Amino acid sequence: MVRSIVLNVVANYIMTKTLISIVGPTAIGKTRLSIALAKHFDTEIISADSRQFFKEISIGTAAPTPEELQEAPHHFIHNKSITDDYNVGAFERDALKKLEILFKKHDILIMVGGSGLYVDAVTKGLNDFPNVDPTIRKSLNKTFDENGLQPLQEQLKKLDPKTFENIAIDNPHRVMRALEICIGTGKPYSSFINKNKRQRPFKTLSIGLTADRSLIYDRINQRVDLMVEHGLLDEAKELYAHKELNSLNTVGYKELFKYFDNEWSLEFAISEIKKNSRRFAKRQLTWFKKNETIKWFDYHDDLDTIIDYIKGKLKNHG
Repeated sequence: MVRSIVLNVVANYIMTKTLISIVGPTAIGKTRLSIALAKHFDTEIISADSRQFFKEISIGTAAPTPEELQEAPHHFIHNKSITDDYNVGAFERDALKKLEILFKKHDILIMVGGSGLYVDAVTKGLNDFPNVDPTIRKSLNKTFDENGLQPLQEQLKKLDPKTFENIAIDNPHRVMRALEICIGTGKPYSSFINKNKRQRPFKTLSIGLTADRSLIYDRINQRVDLMVEHGLLDEAKELYAHKELNSLNTVGYKELFKYFDNEWSLEFAISEIKKNSRRFAKRQLTWFKKNETIKWFDYHDDLDTIIDYIKGKLKNHG
């Protein structure tokens, strides 16, 4: 009886800890909002952007500037190299360890990022997939090397249309991971999603930023122009020798690599960066709109409005 009471007290204490998760499409203003909230609540920021981990690709990933990084403590920004073998499972482990440490100092922490899988890994936990025959991945890799990504995309669309619509379909690793589960188990990859996940020892309050689709696309186009102006071409040129790395299979770099290979003109490469960034934003919105717990705000909404909403939810949590 006493032990049960003690455990309940400890659990209630832990659950007063809140992670404010800021999500939304690329170029919508998540970094700006995360810093403003971190300053208001005197706390720290966890990045859940799957490409901002890598220190060599700051311009093309729109990582926070040195000035922004000084405004509030940040974690998981430029903490890895493009040559490091780092994935969502490793991030889940590292992020949870960091949160455990930071929650000893703060009741509220901020997490920001547009990589839906990485956000969900922290807030919900990764899905538990069965082991499959490793020769399946070898066969998929061979197909990719010989024929490119398209036949794998078509195969996934046939075997699991739900996953095809929701994952980053231009990411070979994600496509092959889904396919190896489909082939190895005889079941859709999507059938294993959201099964037997472990409860987190903190509450999550999800805030989404959005805007009219046309405005999002305009902001993306403007951001790409600014990236080019700020040295994206030179950054990509320095990384060209490593273009086969999965970490560089990223919008903004893979298009410029085709320009360096004399396959595309510079003008066309930049137009493709904009197009692929817009497609990425569409997929981000599709992913996040599935989460009914997200409270959406227009990117122009007053900061005080968002803070008042958060304080109201925190009061309810308490």
